[in-house]
Formats: sequence, C-alpha cells, structure tokens
Amino acid sequence: MTGFLKRVCLAVVVAVFVLSTAAVCFAQDPFTKLGRGVANTLTGWVELPKNVYSTSVEQNALAGMTVGLAKGAGMSIVRTSAGIYEIATFPFPLPQDYKPILEPEYVF
Repeated sequence: MTGFLKRVCLAVVVAVFVLSTAAVCFAQDPFTKLGRGVANTLTGWVELPKNVYSTSVEQNALAGMTVGLAKGAGMSIVRTSAGIYEIATFPFPLPQDYKPILEPEYVF
C-alpha cells in the first residue's frame, strides 16, 4: 500500500470508531440530572398554561378552561416535585443511570 492509501484507511477506521462511540458520549450524568432538576423546578408552573392551550386546541375552549386547567395544575405540582427530587438526589444514580423520572424531560 502506498502512504496515501494507508492514511485514507486510517482516517476511515478512526471515523468509524468515533461515530460508533457517539451514543455513549451522550449518557446521563449527575450534573445533567441536576440541571434537569433545576429547570423543572423553575419551569414547573408552565405546565398550567401549556395544558390549557393544548386541551383547547385538541377539544374546545370550555374543555381547555376546565379539564386543561385541572390537568395543568396537577402536572405543575408533579413537574416541580420531580425537579426538587432530582436536585436532592443528583449525586445518586436513581433511577438507574440518572434517567429522567418524567417524560418528556422538560416542559417544552
């Protein structure tokens, strides 16, 4: 093999290696969990208008102002509580591998 061909093969092998490990690099860690907890604690109240709006769009305005309001109030409490829990437990891998306890992870 010529020098140029060896360099091309080496570049391809390195590129394949880097691209195959990209998913592992996005693993959850304690500071991701802490950031998610802070974000959910501070933005938990956004669940209220979000659920009123989405229920109004999916059904009608009356449902948005009743069902959406109730659902939003409940989810505001749940998201804020989950944020406080994640702040308090960020050093520990609970649940396993620092995975989020709510889906979606953030209100937006």
